[in-house]
Amino acid sequence: LAQASWPHGNPVSQPIAQPASAMDSNAPKLAKVEKVLGRTGSRGGVIQVRVQFMYETSPELAGRSLIRNVKGPIREGDILALLETEREARRLR
Repeated sequence: LAQASWPHGNPVSQPIAQPASAMDSNAPKLAKVEKVLGRTGSRGGVIQVRVQFMYETSPELAGRSLIRNVKGPIREGDILALLETEREARRLR
């Protein structure tokens, strides 16, 4: 088995040190990639994904899903740390 040139492990390298109740509102919210919707951008350098927020870091957002644009390699099951949770990307045409 050949080693992949770009590891697709968990992009969040630091463990969560505080419980969700003690975190401030500016802390990144973790969201799991449910589905890769396709490529967008003038050269296809951006990937559009549907993410679902995880309960651990944001109980108030748990279960809610958004469409976001991601730059770089991504696949289903990856975890994103989102700094902003209000804005949703426009759907691909």
